[in-house]
Amino acid sequence: MSELLQPASVFEAFSEINKVPRPSKKEDRMMEYLLSVGRELGLETMRDEIGNVVIRKPATKGMEDRPIVVLQSHMDMVCEKNNDVEFDFERDAIQTWVDGEWLKAKGTTLGADDGIGCAMEIALLRSTDIPHPALECVFTRDEETGLTGAQAMPEDFIKGRMMINLDNEEEGSIFVSCAGGCRTTTVFHYEQEPVTKDMFFARLTVKGLTGGHSGDDINKMRANANKLLSRFLFMEMEKTTLRLADIQAGGLHNAIPREAMALVAVPYAFKEQLRVDWNVYQAEVEEEFSKTEKTMEFLLESESSPEYVVDTKTSRNLILSLQAVFNGVFAMCQDIDLVETSSNLASIHLHAEDRTIRINSSQRSSILSARHNVAAAFRAAFMLAGADVETGEGYPGWKMNPESKLLTVVVEQYKQLFDKEPFVGGIHAGLECGLFSEKFPGMDMVSMGPTMRGVHSPDERMLIPTVKLVWDHLLSVLKNI
Repeated sequence: MSELLQPASVFEAFSEINKVPRPSKKEDRMMEYLLSVGRELGLETMRDEIGNVVIRKPATKGMEDRPIVVLQSHMDMVCEKNNDVEFDFERDAIQTWVDGEWLKAKGTTLGADDGIGCAMEIALLRSTDIPHPALECVFTRDEETGLTGAQAMPEDFIKGRMMINLDNEEEGSIFVSCAGGCRTTTVFHYEQEPVTKDMFFARLTVKGLTGGHSGDDINKMRANANKLLSRFLFMEMEKTTLRLADIQAGGLHNAIPREAMALVAVPYAFKEQLRVDWNVYQAEVEEEFSKTEKTMEFLLESESSPEYVVDTKTSRNLILSLQAVFNGVFAMCQDIDLVETSSNLASIHLHAEDRTIRINSSQRSSILSARHNVAAAFRAAFMLAGADVETGEGYPGWKMNPESKLLTVVVEQYKQLFDKEPFVGGIHAGLECGLFSEKFPGMDMVSMGPTMRGVHSPDERMLIPTVKLVWDHLLSVLKNI
C-alpha cells in the first residue's frame, strides 16, 4: 500500500470494502462482510430484517460513563462507469489508483461514497489503542436509491442518542441540516408507426459531460445531457417533421446525466440541414458551458432504418414536455447562501418491449412545501402532454439543532486540532440524518467526512490527505465527548 494512504488501518479497510460488490439493493455480500468483521472481533453484531448492520463495541477503560456514540455510514455505492469500460459491478472489484494527492478508480465510480465512512468505522472496531466511549457502528443499506434501509430500521436498533454521520464530502465542513427529496416517475405509452421511404435516420449523441451529484453539484453550472439533447430535438421539430425512433438518456436518479442518445428521423431533403444545425448547436452549447464542460462531445451518425418509429402525437408531446420541464436550481435559501429547491431530469429510456418511454427525476428542498411545489411543476408539464406521472413520498429534511451538545464538542476539537474554524451549515442533498431525526427523537447529530469530487460519476475521486484530517478529528471528538 502506498505510503500516501494514511491512516493505514482506514485505507486497508477501504481496500477490503472495494473488493466486495455492493450496488444499491444488492448489498448481500457487503452485509456478510460486515457481519464477519464483527463476529471475528467477538463483538455484538446484529442485522435487522431489511439488512442494516450494527456492531457494538464497549467503551475503553475509564470511559464507561460516557454516552454511547453512534457512527453511521451506508454500505451501498453508486455504480457508474464510462461506456468504453468493461466492468460488472455485481462481480468485479473496484480498481483504484493514486494520482498525486487524489485516489481514483479506473473508469468507474470509486465507492468512497460511502465506503470510506464504512472503512473508518471498521478501523475503529479493530483498534486496540484508541480511547473511545461505547460505540454503535451502524451500516445502512440502499441509501443511494431511496434510503430504504434507514427508513425501515426498527426503532430499537440504535441505543445511542449521539450520532456522527460519515457521509460528508467536504473536509472542514460540519453539516447539521440537509434537504429532503422525492422522485417523480413519468410514463408515456406510444404506438408504433411504420417507417416511410423518405426518412433519413441519424443517431444523435451527447457525451463526455462532467455530471456529478444531483444535489450537491446542482448549482455548479454543469450541463444536463438530457436537457441538451431534448433542446436540440425541440429546435429541429419546429423546422421539420422530426420523428423519434429511440431515446436512451441518463442513468441514476441522483446523478446529473453525462450522456444521452436519440435515434431520430427527418425527411431526406432535410438531411444536410440537420448536420449543419447540429454543428451550430454544438458551438453554441460549448460557448454556454465553456468553464464547466471542457470535454463534451456531440456525435451525429447516419443509421440504417429501423422498422418503426414512435407515433407522431407521442413523439411531439414528449419532446415538447422535455423542453418545458424545469431542471436545475429552482430557488435559493433566503437566509444563507445555499440551494433551497432544485429538480434533476435524470433519465429518459424507451422500452420497445412494452411500448413505453419512462422518465425518472428527483426534486429536493429544505422546505417541504417548496419541494411539493417544484414536483408539482414537473408533473404538470408531463400531465399536459398526456403522460402518467407519479411523485413518491420521498424522505424528510433535517433541521439544525441550535442546542446540540455534540456540535459544540466537534467544533471545539476542530479548532484545537487545526487552529481554524470549521464551516457549520447545511447541504442540498439527502442524508439519512433526516430519517433518523424522525425515527429517533432527540438524536443529536452531525455529519463529517473527507473531501471528494465527481461523486456519482466515473470521475469520483477522494483527496487523500483529508482522510487523515477527518480521522484525527473523529478520534479527538470520541476522546472528549
